[in-house]
Amino acid sequence: MSPEGKKLFNIIILGVSFMFIFTAFQSCGNIAQTVITNLNNTDFHGSGYTSMSIIYGVLSASNLISPSLVAIVGPQFSMVISGVFYSLYIAVFIQPATWAFYTASVLIGIAAAVLWTAQGNCLTENSDENTIGRNSGIFWALLQFSLIFGNLYIYLAWQGKTHISESDRRTVFIALTVISLVGTVLFFLIRKQEDTKAPGDDDSTNEILGENSSARNKMLRAVAAFKKSITLSFTKEMLLLSVTTAYTGLVLTFFSGVYGTCIGAVNRFGSEEKSLIGLSGIFIGVGEILGGGIFGLLSKKNRSGRNPVVMLGILVHFIAFYLIFFNMPNDAPIAPMEGTDQVAYMIPSKEVAMLCSFLLGLGDSCFNTQLLSILGFLYSEDSAPAFAIFKFVQSICAAVAYFYSNYFLLQWQLLIMVLVGFFGTITFFTVEWGAAAALAARGSDYSSI
Repeated sequence: MSPEGKKLFNIIILGVSFMFIFTAFQSCGNIAQTVITNLNNTDFHGSGYTSMSIIYGVLSASNLISPSLVAIVGPQFSMVISGVFYSLYIAVFIQPATWAFYTASVLIGIAAAVLWTAQGNCLTENSDENTIGRNSGIFWALLQFSLIFGNLYIYLAWQGKTHISESDRRTVFIALTVISLVGTVLFFLIRKQEDTKAPGDDDSTNEILGENSSARNKMLRAVAAFKKSITLSFTKEMLLLSVTTAYTGLVLTFFSGVYGTCIGAVNRFGSEEKSLIGLSGIFIGVGEILGGGIFGLLSKKNRSGRNPVVMLGILVHFIAFYLIFFNMPNDAPIAPMEGTDQVAYMIPSKEVAMLCSFLLGLGDSCFNTQLLSILGFLYSEDSAPAFAIFKFVQSICAAVAYFYSNYFLLQWQLLIMVLVGFFGTITFFTVEWGAAAALAARGSDYSSI
């Protein structure tokens, strides 16, 4: 197999592995709060929102050390270990206990930081400035198939059910645990790239994450990775992109946890309210995959760079927020187990709810594919620290959003996303214009990014 073919193979395996793991985890996140409110076990007092807040809070803090951990263990084995912890978290729902639930939330937060740092490194190692856009799209599209498969199963399994029994819960989470373990095993198929680092290239990612059996050198690489993370955090480009990244964290919380809970709480949807959670996840996945395909796989034909894609993303999200505001009851995110009978500014429509799910996914893919692309382009030599910072900002904002989702009415959650999204779009434009100017100075074709 040619070197380019080998790199493409690695990207596909990376995407398929993540697809299996997040088929399980994202489906788990979508139904966690609904399952918990239906638990008959009075000894269990957990909250799905609180769990997600813990996960993303720990994830954000762990990103400070994740480049060092990846430097010591290596990206491939880091992803394998992280995948095991994802599977353990999902398995907790088979027989929930409050202590195990929150302990697993802490552990998966650490694992997620390591997993995404290693993923960014693997993506960048197998790309160059001419293929980073394509590879980001391939990875993102494959990853988002996870929303299709997991939620399709939930939709079919829970159709017509208003109460989730113990048997239903166990069946779903045993299946999701096995699926997560399959994705973990697939990481072993990723083939290592030959070290092409030039002698004396002290700042390259290959030095920070290269293979070396010496414990002392591994520790030096770990320290170097930590220092590089701190240095990159205060660069102008990273600070500007952090606003955009913060927006993706808020949106991640909304579509992966809050919106599904809202749909499941609307009593006017009748006996379909629980199965509609799964259908909503499917439509989100369709939007994500469509966006990843169009704006990633076809990036070579885009002569205008990344800004038009991000502009489309924010417009699509604003339309979705507007429709959700009119369609969903204001108390839906914090409704009790019995649900809510309130009505917003229109009679709740299943069709409008599913359209909004699709728009949420499409807009999210616009932002994430372009963020992955620009990070891989700007920080090709420091990919692990750069992606660690990206996940640090995204996850801390997701943690904050999951926390306030316990208390804020729907209108305030939508308003926060509108404001952060507006400023995040402007800051992304600023960085992209700088990247275009740098390419022009080097005589490169702007469409190649």
